[in-house]
Amino acid sequence: MNNFVNFHILISHSPSCLNRDDMNMQKDAVFGGKRRVRISSQSLKRAIRKSDYYQRHIGGSSIRTIHLELLRDLVHQKLSEKYPAEVINTTLSLLSGKSVAQEETIDGGAVSPWVMDEIDWFCQQINTPENSALGTDEKKWAKALKDQVTGLRATLSSAVDIALSGRMATSGLMSELGKVDGAMSLAHAITTHVVDSDIDWFTAVDDLHESTGAAHLGTQEFSSGVFYRYASLNLAQLQENLGGATRQQALEIAAHLAHMLATEIPGGKQHSFAAFNPADMVMVNFSDLPVSMANAFEKPVPASKEGFLRPSIEEFNTYWTKVSRGYGLDGPAAQFVLDDVAPAEKVMQMPDLNALKHWIGNNGEV
Repeated sequence: MNNFVNFHILISHSPSCLNRDDMNMQKDAVFGGKRRVRISSQSLKRAIRKSDYYQRHIGGSSIRTIHLELLRDLVHQKLSEKYPAEVINTTLSLLSGKSVAQEETIDGGAVSPWVMDEIDWFCQQINTPENSALGTDEKKWAKALKDQVTGLRATLSSAVDIALSGRMATSGLMSELGKVDGAMSLAHAITTHVVDSDIDWFTAVDDLHESTGAAHLGTQEFSSGVFYRYASLNLAQLQENLGGATRQQALEIAAHLAHMLATEIPGGKQHSFAAFNPADMVMVNFSDLPVSMANAFEKPVPASKEGFLRPSIEEFNTYWTKVSRGYGLDGPAAQFVLDDVAPAEKVMQMPDLNALKHWIGNNGEV
């Protein structure tokens, strides 16, 4: 049974600046020896995690912070009716390896994801009379709780983003019990073609000061392009990360991922550009290994009288046929395209995104 679900998205963004670097310039990358515009995977993951669709269909997400004192205050607010203050403080000290009495940062300043249900689970263990003798020795607690990790993982059902993206911790109990290998691999999205960025010279007028000129002058880089988004979901890893979820539960999350990868867009400068463009092609295939189709665009797609979008879809389908033949990728594959481009060889054509999501949830069967 195929363990990986691969998502291939082609999405054309109108003029925009969705993801910037520390110099306030568009993120970019060289691929095939040519400059492309890039949207980082971190930016895409945050857009997905913070989306209304995620909250409605998958549920809550993790709390990400470097501030232990802010986390402490929130946990006391949420769990004070269930546990004494000293139990909560001991739990947070053990998990972070830091003293909650001091205003310390977590993991040396790295933003760490936390789950309230997960902290609640640890409080339950620490609050039991039989475990009170362990005190605050992290190694003893790790040894005592290592056989209960499946129960701990089950708490991630309220923060699927950690099950998908993983978590690395370097201190406290979380360094031994809280590490999670991400089930989803998400690539940086890049344009299928070369992009020459433009510069927007913008001004702002002061309404309270009479002047024939502008009160502010500035510049902003922007561009447009067809982006290839790729993600791969390890179903078995997702099941493990969620404490033994069924394959069907993992497939339901995969179907929702297809929707979000096709529709969710980072919010950078969107009030200025409004590049709210849904995907023009969504293809999903099941396989025994993760397979990216980025090399379909290693040679930049040339512009045609039809623009970049249709040629990009055609290049993708051509390359998919070569790869699927060469590597014997015979797992189910289906594609939804807004244009009238015929699907690739042995790829089922879907009438709309909902039909494709249903197909994913049904394990690649109609």
